[in-house]
Amino acid sequence: MWPENVGILAIEIIFPYQYVDQTELEEYDGVSAGKYTIGLGQDKMGFCSDREDVNSLCLTVVSRLLERHRIEPIEIGRLEVGTETIVDKSKSVKSVLMQLFADSNNTDIEGIDTTNACYGGTAALFNSINWIESSSWDGRYALAVCADIAVYAKGPARPTGGAGAIAMLLGPNAPLTFERGLRATHMTHVYDFYKPDLSSEYPTVDGKLSIQCYLSALDKCYQLYRKKFEKKYPYAEILGLDNFDALLFHTPFCKLVQKSVARLVFNDFLLMADEAKRGIIYPGLERFNKATFEATYFNRDIEKAFMTQFANVFENKTKKSLLVANQVGNMYTPSVYSGLISLLVNSKPDQLVGKRIGVFSYGSGLAASMYSLKVTKSTAVLEQFMEKLDHIVPMLNVRKKVKPEIFAELMEIREKNNHAAPYTPTGSINALFPGTYYLKSVDEMHRRTYERTPLISNGAH
Repeated sequence: MWPENVGILAIEIIFPYQYVDQTELEEYDGVSAGKYTIGLGQDKMGFCSDREDVNSLCLTVVSRLLERHRIEPIEIGRLEVGTETIVDKSKSVKSVLMQLFADSNNTDIEGIDTTNACYGGTAALFNSINWIESSSWDGRYALAVCADIAVYAKGPARPTGGAGAIAMLLGPNAPLTFERGLRATHMTHVYDFYKPDLSSEYPTVDGKLSIQCYLSALDKCYQLYRKKFEKKYPYAEILGLDNFDALLFHTPFCKLVQKSVARLVFNDFLLMADEAKRGIIYPGLERFNKATFEATYFNRDIEKAFMTQFANVFENKTKKSLLVANQVGNMYTPSVYSGLISLLVNSKPDQLVGKRIGVFSYGSGLAASMYSLKVTKSTAVLEQFMEKLDHIVPMLNVRKKVKPEIFAELMEIREKNNHAAPYTPTGSINALFPGTYYLKSVDEMHRRTYERTPLISNGAH
């Protein structure tokens, strides 16, 4: 027998205590007003000083999840980390996390790290779900962890950075379950965004190609998802976006997500064979009847027409999911799951009970998937699940704003000391949330030592 209703039992997020205001960054960078805020759809960008690395982010988010949900370390049977923030070419972040399980003597935990740009967290999640539904499952929980520090060199890409980590506790009888048979994947070889220089945190980016790849992967995944949906529900009266109550996307920047929703409406438009019916549902858009997917990635007329006429689809299905992305920035692997958290904290339980949530995950290079989650039909169960997220909005609101000049200095320190050994970080420990793990030191053999700030605030914030 399959374990039933396998999915997300609990979810935890952390993001940096410090942020830079995008309006102030526009002024500092000498760009036109609104370039980052309106053009990209970003308000604030969280960032890490040299006190935090991918290991510390993961230590923080996993320990917080276990503590908040009172999960004993011995109850975890699989733990996998999805990240593209590499501090060691051999030693996995997962192995660093094993120190959280030392006191319980639980060394029997499967899983290591998974890497492919922003898709690694989704791969870790899929692998964890597959483990629970396989003959390897021993009845314990799985943990899928996504974490990254997204930093760019000075220039037009820098305002699309961010940082954070998300941990998901997975098992049967979950409030958010994965719909079996409704998972569509598109993978191909392309150099749109990659990190060939192992001495640097910065990527090599072909911005235009990256957006084209994202939209192309979205088309492919959505069309395949539709086919699988049709096969699973041959008598369904509706085929298309109306089957989703909410839509979540990997979010490099919020404006791209708005365009992506319009792109999916355009997909439904072109895939409707009955032209007469198409004219009724999409009035005034007949001029695009002969358009093709491949030739329209940068077609402003189509983009504007569908964004304007179907703005309500974005408002109703996606806007709520952009809170964290707008306030923290692109977290890379956790990005799409910050969308799930944003949707949950921006909704009331009765708005989500029994609903279907569509999820599109994208990682450059490229790997992409679309799948769907079903929300429990029990309001009481969902209320309990959502109550555990009540701390997130207050955490966003108590963060410390840092001037762009200081932000630039801290980025320079990170850049200069990346992979330095021996090294003692200089970032302020007061500029961390209570209960945050931080990098204490790196010795001459590159061995990293971590400590944790007190769980109760010492008054510094």
